[in-house]
Amino acid sequence: MKFLSSRLVSNGIYILDEPEAPLSPLRQMTLISIINEMKSKNCQFFIATHSPILMAIPGAQIFYIDHSCIRETLYEDVEHVKITKDFLNNPDFF
Repeated sequence: MKFLSSRLVSNGIYILDEPEAPLSPLRQMTLISIINEMKSKNCQFFIATHSPILMAIPGAQIFYIDHSCIRETLYEDVEHVKITKDFLNNPDFF
């Protein structure tokens, strides 16, 4: 987190590829806080992620990419979000 924070500057454009990989859920929420702070400094982020936590960044546009298309989607319609919610609501089922 310190490495990332120390490199962010105002008016920056950042491309992050699965930044959640080394992060605990709590650290992912810390990352959201950092991103929100930098958004207020006119930064833009492009994030490739499977993390339902990071996809919940306020104001985020979510795009689903598959073999044939790229389309914008709602948070509630993301497969990883649905599966995670289902699992957390009923882990014995899985």
